Amino acid sequence: MKRSTDHILTTHVGSLPRPADLRAMWAKKTSTPEDETALKARLRSAIGEVVLAQQKTGIDIPNDGEFGKPMRAATDRGAWGNYIFDRVSGFESTSAQSIAPDTAVPGAPMRIVGVRWEQREFAEFYADTGLGSPSTAASRPTCTGPIAYTAQAYLHDQLVNLRLACNAAGVEEAFVSAIAPGSLEMFCRDQNSYYPTTEKFLEAIADAMREEYRAIVDAGFILQLDDPGLPGAWDMLDPQPSVEEYRRYAFLRVELLNHALEGIPADRVRYHICWGSWHGPHTTDIALRDVVDIMLRVNAQAYLIEAGNVRHEHEFKVWRDVRLPAGKILIPGVVSHATDLVEHPELVADRIVAFASIVGRENVMAGTDCGLGGRVHPQIAWAKLRVLREGAAMTTKKLWS
Repeated sequence: MKRSTDHILTTHVGSLPRPADLRAMWAKKTSTPEDETALKARLRSAIGEVVLAQQKTGIDIPNDGEFGKPMRAATDRGAWGNYIFDRVSGFESTSAQSIAPDTAVPGAPMRIVGVRWEQREFAEFYADTGLGSPSTAASRPTCTGPIAYTAQAYLHDQLVNLRLACNAAGVEEAFVSAIAPGSLEMFCRDQNSYYPTTEKFLEAIADAMREEYRAIVDAGFILQLDDPGLPGAWDMLDPQPSVEEYRRYAFLRVELLNHALEGIPADRVRYHICWGSWHGPHTTDIALRDVVDIMLRVNAQAYLIEAGNVRHEHEFKVWRDVRLPAGKILIPGVVSHATDLVEHPELVADRIVAFASIVGRENVMAGTDCGLGGRVHPQIAWAKLRVLREGAAMTTKKLWS
């Protein structure tokens, strides 16, 4: 994995704006063999275009824009995770009659529910804006059979597309993102009617996801694990846990993630956490300080965290007390999906310097808080990537002059 040895390297979290025609292809309710052939061809050309666009923008470690993960509308904050239900067996749509309630039953064990604690605190805001509405039954698949990975051929095609695009653009290193087991569980809201325990359910998810992880690394790419669930499940659990209870909950899921990573070198893995990409108050987010040591247990070399979001920007101070382990890389988000305001390059540089002054310039890479595709307008997304590059260049002059 590249390091910032003579300049601050730039990357991002994953999702980039999809071309309108690609979204339209994904949005078709039914498709013919001719449609499938056209989609396959368009994915290849679109991935070539987005890799070249990232290179021209100045992104040092690009990706495929997550174009192989279906996004059917211009605004879509869930494509990073929903994609997996097209790639694994064992899940079915949940009927309205069998869906678990959005609040816990008194006396029942702690579980993920459909309404966050923040949504209860700001009920009027969420009712007026329509943001964060309780998920529908269809969006909470139920596990009804053995979980197995089934998309080997499709994944192979997408990895070939990215390899061809990187070769054409002269890109040496690229990453591919995949959902972590704990975050996949979060999409289901504990809708499991097959495995006898939560632990067995998670083990099955981890075993299935291992196939996707290994295929990405074996194809020569950096594996990025997307795990917003590590901090994000905190305010989705009912009854509300104590911090220590939650730490035990998160620890188990990190251990199972490491199980899925067995045999994969840490220097081929980067791990992303965030507090969710919806544009809300985020007042009930758990503090980074409460889970940072658990995050660092993941068998990865680099860690991507939110740091440009104003709810979490102050948390760079955590690294004054928490030592970044030797050989590890920190990739703070220094531009954010949470606002349409395009950050000034000097602010971006200030944010990078704040981390570099604590953990060392060689141990910092500049990134984004979250994926930009489906969260801000495409023009805004690309403008943010440009100022990411400009801010990194300003930082390089300060730190290497």
